[in-house]
Amino acid sequence: MFTFLLWCLLFVICWPLALVALILYPFVWLILLPFRLVGIAVGGVLNLIQAIFYLPVRLMRGPSRSW
Repeated sequence: MFTFLLWCLLFVICWPLALVALILYPFVWLILLPFRLVGIAVGGVLNLIQAIFYLPVRLMRGPSRSW
């Protein structure tokens, strides 16, 4: 919603630039999509490595009692 309000403000101030931004936005999104997917994959791998390193500690702690 905030992005839309910023675009509306840009449209009022400089409508040609706002129209160019509106046209280029899908192309920029497509160009940045692979980087977003790589970020998700790297985050998943780092979470897996963290879980592997913390597994012995969690096993030595024993069952947790949440009551």
